[in-house]
Amino acid sequence: MKSADQYRAAGVDLDAAEAAKRKIADLVATTRTSDSRGRVGAFGGMVRLPAGMEHPVLVLSTDGVGTKVLVARAVGRYDTIGEDLVNHCVNDILVHGARPLAFLDYIAGASLPVEAIASLVEGVARGCRAHAMPLVGGETAQMADLYRAGEFDLAGTILGVVEEGQALHGDAIEPGDVLLGYASSGLHTNGYTLARRILFDEQGLGPADPLGETGHTVGDALLAVHLSYHDAVMPVISRLHGIAHITGGGIEGNLARILPPGCEALIDPASWEIPALFRILQASGRVAIEEMRQVFNLGVGLIVVLPGPGDPGSCCGNPRRCRNLDHGRGAPG
Repeated sequence: MKSADQYRAAGVDLDAAEAAKRKIADLVATTRTSDSRGRVGAFGGMVRLPAGMEHPVLVLSTDGVGTKVLVARAVGRYDTIGEDLVNHCVNDILVHGARPLAFLDYIAGASLPVEAIASLVEGVARGCRAHAMPLVGGETAQMADLYRAGEFDLAGTILGVVEEGQALHGDAIEPGDVLLGYASSGLHTNGYTLARRILFDEQGLGPADPLGETGHTVGDALLAVHLSYHDAVMPVISRLHGIAHITGGGIEGNLARILPPGCEALIDPASWEIPALFRILQASGRVAIEEMRQVFNLGVGLIVVLPGPGDPGSCCGNPRRCRNLDHGRGAPG
């Protein structure tokens, strides 16, 4: 048996890996910008700092899409979670006022078809192009001893940049400030372990089944792409005191990460309508509202904090995506 055959028998197909690399290289090339440096496929990715910045600070974040990968596999649609990954990471650095500069992805799995890998990276590349951000590198690892055939995980790292004096930390938040919520498209990338258990295991639904008043199939509702708020928020970011990306931990858990000592957020839960998907999950799974608030975003994907009093809507980059959390105010702790 030849060496390559032995490696293939052990679970690593070098020929498939090379085929995937060629497809990935073509996709990576579509994301290059005027700040890109170096060659596609080099050992390290290179990107130049934007010209004209006086005191640039680099902002980095790493995340994944969790068990949303299992929904993608069940549906047989892989590109959307690549876009999810980029948008999630973009929002995480947007919280600090940073603009995207470069992205890296990591795919680990076993016996994942070349076309599935290419589809994952196409989604990542699409997300990168939408933010004028190069995909400067990544890794695709075949690990048959860790994953069963067809299983995989997806993660990414983003590099962003912000002028040091313009970085947001939440320390400008003060009592009387106003909270403005931007609508989510669905679960985004959190709460899928509970959602899958309720819909697939307990309710016995399949990806192609209709999901009640959502007007979508289960698969489509669960694979709705995590929204990026970059284009909506950046035009008004200089007016903001803080930003919270509503991910795992819900509204309360993520707002707590930006509030300064002595300040708390007061939110009226009746100030926006919880979307149908979350109502279905709560009713079908008999989930207490307290747990729903901890696990899910409940229809609010991002919250910005702006000086009050005033008209919160005047500071919203895209009013159609906003939910005014009326009575959401900073208050003395």
